[in-house]
Amino acid sequence: MKEKVTVGEVVARVLEAHGVSDVYGVISIHNLPIADAIGRRNKTHFVCARGEAGAATMADAHGRFKGLGVCLTSTGAGAGNAIGSLIEACNAASPLLHLTGQVESTYLDRDASFIHEAKDQLTFLRAASKAAYRITHPEQVVGILCEAIRVARTVPMGPVSVEIPIDVQATEMELPANLGPIAVPAMPQANYDVLADLLAQVKAAKRPVLWVGGGANESLAEVKALADKGIPVLSTTHARGLLADSHPRSLRAFHNSPSVKKLLEEADLVLVAGSRLRSNETTSYSTRFGRPLIQIDAHPGAYNRNYQVDQFICADCKPVLGYLAEHLQDKTDAAYDEQIQQAVKQAESGLIEQVGNYANLCQALRDALPQDGIFVRDITVSGSTWGSRLLPFEKPNQNIHSLAGAIGLGLAHGIGTAKANPGKKVATIVGDGGLMLGIGEMATMVQENTDMVLIVMNDGGYGVMRGIQNNYFGGRQYYNELHTPDYSQVGKAMNMASWQVGSVEEFSAAIEAAIALDGPAVIEVDMSKVGPLEFAGPPQKKLY
Repeated sequence: MKEKVTVGEVVARVLEAHGVSDVYGVISIHNLPIADAIGRRNKTHFVCARGEAGAATMADAHGRFKGLGVCLTSTGAGAGNAIGSLIEACNAASPLLHLTGQVESTYLDRDASFIHEAKDQLTFLRAASKAAYRITHPEQVVGILCEAIRVARTVPMGPVSVEIPIDVQATEMELPANLGPIAVPAMPQANYDVLADLLAQVKAAKRPVLWVGGGANESLAEVKALADKGIPVLSTTHARGLLADSHPRSLRAFHNSPSVKKLLEEADLVLVAGSRLRSNETTSYSTRFGRPLIQIDAHPGAYNRNYQVDQFICADCKPVLGYLAEHLQDKTDAAYDEQIQQAVKQAESGLIEQVGNYANLCQALRDALPQDGIFVRDITVSGSTWGSRLLPFEKPNQNIHSLAGAIGLGLAHGIGTAKANPGKKVATIVGDGGLMLGIGEMATMVQENTDMVLIVMNDGGYGVMRGIQNNYFGGRQYYNELHTPDYSQVGKAMNMASWQVGSVEEFSAAIEAAIALDGPAVIEVDMSKVGPLEFAGPPQKKLY
C-alpha cells in the first residue's frame, strides 16, 4: 500500500525534489498544512518574514542566485501584500514560486464573506505574475506545481503564483511516485548562417560597442574575450560586473553620461545582448544608437520592443557571444581605446563632482567590503547615484537592486541575498523613507543571523522627490518631510550592533567594524552632517 500524506506534505516534498533550500513566508490558518509539513520534515529551512511583501522580495533575491526562490503567503489580503514584490520579480525576471492559500472549496467564488476571502484573487495574481494557477483537486498538485516551477524558470523567467484551497491542502492522498524535478526547456540557438553573418558584420566594424544586460549574465568569459579583442562593453546596472570595472574597455554603467552617449551614437555597430533597453538607461528611449543596431535575446517578444533594430537574433546570448569570441580576430585600436578610457574618466569625474563628499563615503565602503562581498541597494538617492555606478564591481550579481524602481525592497532583498550566499558579506543600503515600508524585517535579519550590514542613509524624508520638485516644480516642496526614528536605537532594540555616524571618518570606522562582525549590524548615516547630495531622478524626457 502506498504511503498516505496530506497535499500540504506533497507540496513540501515537491519543493525538496527541486532542491529548494529555503522558503520565505508568513504562516496563516490558510497555509498551515504546507507550513506544518515543511517544519515536520525539517528538510527545508523556513524563514519567518514579518510580512508577505518582505517574504516575496526575499524569495525574489534568492531566486536571482539559486535559480528558484519560493515564498508562502496567506490568502486574500495576505496574498495581496505580496503583489508589489511580484511586480518587482516580473521586472527583474526572477524565477519565483509564490504559494498561497484559498478559502474552502465549497465557498470559493461565492462572495460568502469567508475569512480571508478576496474578490477574484486569481485575477490579481495573474496580473502581477508571469502566470497563476489554482489547484482544485489533490490529484493536480504535483502536475501544477511542476508546471509552475517550469514556467518560472523558463526564459523570460518570472514569478508564478499557485493558490490551493485550505481543504485541499489538508486532504490526504497517496504519495505520487514522481515528484520532479522537471527539466527546463532548452534556449533557442542561432544557426550557422546567422552566426557567420554576424561575425562578418563585427569584423567589418571599426567602432563597435557591446551593450550587455542581465540576460547575458552567464556569458562572463565570452564578454571578457570580446573586450580583450578590442570591443568596449557597456553594461546595464543589472549586469554590473559582467565585465570587470577594472577592464580598460569597460564603459561600466555610464549610459547617461554625455561622453558615453557620444560613443554609442558614433558607433558603426551596436550589439545589444540580453537587455530590455530600459527607460532609465536610455533617457526614456531617446538615446541614439549607431547603426546597425543588432539585438540578441532568447525571448521572441523582445524584438523591436523598445527600439527598431536592424537585426534580431532570437537565441541564447552565451553561445552567440562565444562564437564571436572564438572566431573574431583582434580589433584593438589605440585611438579608439583612448576615446573609451577618456569617456569613462569624464563620466566618473562628473559623477564624483555630483555626489561630493559621498564619493569618499563610497571609497570607505569599497575599502571595507571583501572582494566577494555583495552590495544590495534600495531605490534611494545614494543607491541611485554613487551606489549604482561609482562603487566598482568585478563579477556579476554583486549589485542587487529593484528593477521596477520601487522603494522599500532593499532590506528584504538584502536578507534573501544573504541567505542565498552563506559565507559572503552583504552590505545593504536603504533610505530612511524606504526602510519604513518594511522596517519589521529588521527582526527577520536578526532572527536569521544574516551576515549583513544595513546602511541607513537618513535625510529625513524622500530625497529623490525633493530633487524632482526642485528641478521640475519650481522648488516647491510638499509632502517629502518625514518623521524618522533613531535607526541606531532601533537596531539596538533589535539586539544588533549599531552605529550612528555623521562624517566620512566616522562611517569608515563603523563600516570596518561592522564588516568584521559575523552577523547583522546597522549603520545610520546622518546625511545632514555628511553634506548635500543632489539627485533629480533618472534622466528622462521633459514631462512637466
